[in-house]
Amino acid sequence: MPRQIPYIVGTEGCERFSFYGMRNILTPFLISTLLLFMPLAERAGEAKHVFHTFVIGVYFFPLLGGWLADRFFGKYDTIFWLSLVYCAGHACLAVFEDSLKGFYFGLFLIALGSGGIKPLISSFVGDQFDQTNKNKAKVVYDVFYWMINFGSFFASLLMPYFLSRHGAAVAFGIPGALMFVATIVFWLGRKKYIHVPPAPPDPDSFTRVAYTALLAHKPGQARTGLAVALFGMAGAVASLAMAPQWGFVIAACTALVLLLAFGGIGTSMQLERARGLHPDVAVDGVRAVLRILIVFALVTPFHSLFDQKASTWIVQANSMVPPTINIFGSEFSFVAAQMQALNPLLVMILIPFNNLVLYPALRKMGVEPTPLRRMTTGIVFSALSWIVIGTLQVQMDGGTPTSMLWQVLPYALLTFGEVLVAATGLEFAYSQSPPSMKGVIMAFWFLSITVGSLWVLIVNASIKNDAVLSNIGASGFSVIAFQMYFFAGFAFVAAAVFGWYATRYKMMDNYRSDAAPAKA
Repeated sequence: MPRQIPYIVGTEGCERFSFYGMRNILTPFLISTLLLFMPLAERAGEAKHVFHTFVIGVYFFPLLGGWLADRFFGKYDTIFWLSLVYCAGHACLAVFEDSLKGFYFGLFLIALGSGGIKPLISSFVGDQFDQTNKNKAKVVYDVFYWMINFGSFFASLLMPYFLSRHGAAVAFGIPGALMFVATIVFWLGRKKYIHVPPAPPDPDSFTRVAYTALLAHKPGQARTGLAVALFGMAGAVASLAMAPQWGFVIAACTALVLLLAFGGIGTSMQLERARGLHPDVAVDGVRAVLRILIVFALVTPFHSLFDQKASTWIVQANSMVPPTINIFGSEFSFVAAQMQALNPLLVMILIPFNNLVLYPALRKMGVEPTPLRRMTTGIVFSALSWIVIGTLQVQMDGGTPTSMLWQVLPYALLTFGEVLVAATGLEFAYSQSPPSMKGVIMAFWFLSITVGSLWVLIVNASIKNDAVLSNIGASGFSVIAFQMYFFAGFAFVAAAVFGWYATRYKMMDNYRSDAAPAKA
């Protein structure tokens, strides 16, 4: 095992405590403190809107971080300096607990810092391996993901307690201190890492090959792909024009999705026209990236379900009966936000269980748990969790007091889905991306999480429409229960399409071919 791996894994454990420590108390803090100026009936909806807008920022800025690392500063320097921005964001949350603008500025800095380093940490792990030891990469990615959840578990359990007992300054200050520790640990390993330098300007880059393919003429053939790309551009402009009605975040993210979707489709339709003008390896690389982006797009419904455990599920838990346990004669009652500790706890159990028990058992039965098969199954389990959570909501809407403990089942189903999708996705994204596109491809993986939260914002905005509310009322379900079943159905459809596409996807192997570091 490369000797530098413990520094990266340790950094990730502290950073994840930092991130989830503040994220998991964000919704209850907004409802109970920062949004008190709003009418009570509107606070939960606004808190969910702020939370998912923050999540969109966190998973949008990987595009910036990936670009800076791949083209200018390299992964190590980009991670280090954005980590300092990250620390500054935490400081703002602790200091500006009573200031809306100051607190939101802190969220922006955390989104920039956390989002900027996200694609780089995981791809930095991959850079430490080559063809001679790539078989250990899967183990490290699993350990890496296990450490994420180790930090998340203690953060989810402790930070709601500190928020309720010691206030926001302490509850947000502790994650800030852990982020500072993460930065120091990462810095200590600087002389041991393998540093793959940023790629020089490439005349055969992804964007240049795509540009050539879209504009190239071919005698006797129309440029249909260009027309498709221009249609996407027009749709993006129209989306931005709707910002006053939709809000800037929804409009801008929708515009980005339209550009990527129709630009990618158009490029794929005309990609062969770039052959001869660019090397075959560059054209094939663009084809590989476009195929990867289809996989990422089909994963977005999973993310729309998963991230709502820190918003919609907390709102539901607030209306449930909290469980109470007796510890050394003292009664301890759980708060809604602490239920999220179930997720990382179950991840730490399921990752070794899958690797040591489930996957070997499947192989003995002649079923190979390939990455795409695991991801398909994971989306299905996430949908099942929302069927259960929706059924609990229907029971509560009927006036039946319901214990928070009933959320254990949907958490177990959602977490099993997460292990199959998210942990696998990190390995898949690195192994499938061409060498010059590692950082950007990882950024697109995280962008799929942004799109997942975009679906949430769109659905939440749609229920403000009188016609939509009328149709929901006619269904016999409450608005929140209807949304839960809607998201479950959304994920089932996505799983079916993902499974179909998985049978047509050809896996690649893009680990480094040599054992020597590109730059010591």
